[in-house]
Amino acid sequence: MAATADGVADDVRHRWSRAGALAPFAVFTALLALSVLVSLCVGRFSVSVPRAIEILFSFITNPGRAIEAMDERIVLLVRTPRVVLAAFSGAALATAGVALQGVFRNPLVSPEVLGISQGAAFGGALAITLGIWGIPLLAVVFVSGLSALIFVGLLARIDGRTEIITVILSGMVVGSLFSAFVSLLQFIADPNSSLPAIVYWLMGSFATATWERVLISAPGLLIGMGLLWTLRFRLNVLSLDDAEARSLGARPELERWMIFGLVALVVGSQVAVSGIVGWIGLVIPHASRLMVGHDHRRVLPASAVLGAAFMVTIDTLARTVTAAEIPLGVLTAIVGAPVFALLLRRHYRDRSAR
Repeated sequence: MAATADGVADDVRHRWSRAGALAPFAVFTALLALSVLVSLCVGRFSVSVPRAIEILFSFITNPGRAIEAMDERIVLLVRTPRVVLAAFSGAALATAGVALQGVFRNPLVSPEVLGISQGAAFGGALAITLGIWGIPLLAVVFVSGLSALIFVGLLARIDGRTEIITVILSGMVVGSLFSAFVSLLQFIADPNSSLPAIVYWLMGSFATATWERVLISAPGLLIGMGLLWTLRFRLNVLSLDDAEARSLGARPELERWMIFGLVALVVGSQVAVSGIVGWIGLVIPHASRLMVGHDHRRVLPASAVLGAAFMVTIDTLARTVTAAEIPLGVLTAIVGAPVFALLLRRHYRDRSAR
């Protein structure tokens, strides 16, 4: 009888433990659903919540029907692609941040450390200066971001080996170089046409989101996030010392560059359609770890969902707080900079206490 009672108690504890582990995911998913619903309803043309839900369900059950009413056009053709693009981008940037922080074993690393964002920014500024728009602009942005990663790889490889510290320093060098190129393009750009377009694009926005842009960026974002998810076990191993990782069968240098390539894919896809959006990859992983711990099997999906909710919320604020739309980079910096300062103080305080 005692053994049976112990078994029941263990089963109850196991279920409570499992429920506790799933609770953060339920909270993050609820936040995402709420942020999406609010984003679809608010704006200069308000739509009631029941009407927005009715429009979405009618679109899902009968996707081929004609869209005639004004509220349907606003929800389905203006706000829904914008929400989808913002959610994908936020999830991708947060996932990339988790992966890089795991690989570098440093919680203060973000996708910008590899110079990919700066490289993509140069591609976008160059395309705008040359009058290239649409899909060709997206292609130039992606190729430029990938080129930055290749430069980092070549610069960081010394005597046939690539150390983490050389990757970080090479990323800083390449990022600074591409930032200088962007500044040069801004200096020579036409102040009446291309310069305002470059400045606004660099600060990030989903104002030009369409279903076409969703279809262009979604493959890169989803494939990159999916493959990073498959490497979640390897991320746990790569978070260890290189010698320990090799003893567990990992090939740290090769697998590290695989992750860098996937990060370049998701960051390049995001920058190509919405410009530079900073701080997401730095702040969201920390918030997720506070809720689900340090295991990448949990941090990756939790960060993806929370990053999506955060980006949708920021985008909603950007287009509704003032009459003119606020660039995303401004709002993410207002939120991210204080959080980063707190994390920095906490990081060095913990190091001093050891």
